[in-house]
Amino acid sequence: MSHFPQRLRQCDDGMSTVEYAIGTIAAAAFAGILLVVVNSDAVMSGLNALIARAMGGGA
Repeated sequence: MSHFPQRLRQCDDGMSTVEYAIGTIAAAAFAGILLVVVNSDAVMSGLNALIARAMGGGA
């Protein structure tokens, strides 16, 4: 049995919709930041070097 009054337990109508909206916005923001980081020159050159080394073409 919950210790919260009945009034407080019924005040979250629509909370799941708001939580999904905030989660979607946060995921989109994270994806945008990740896209900027992955497309940076330092990361791209590091990935190219890693792939070349894995394929046996790099030193």
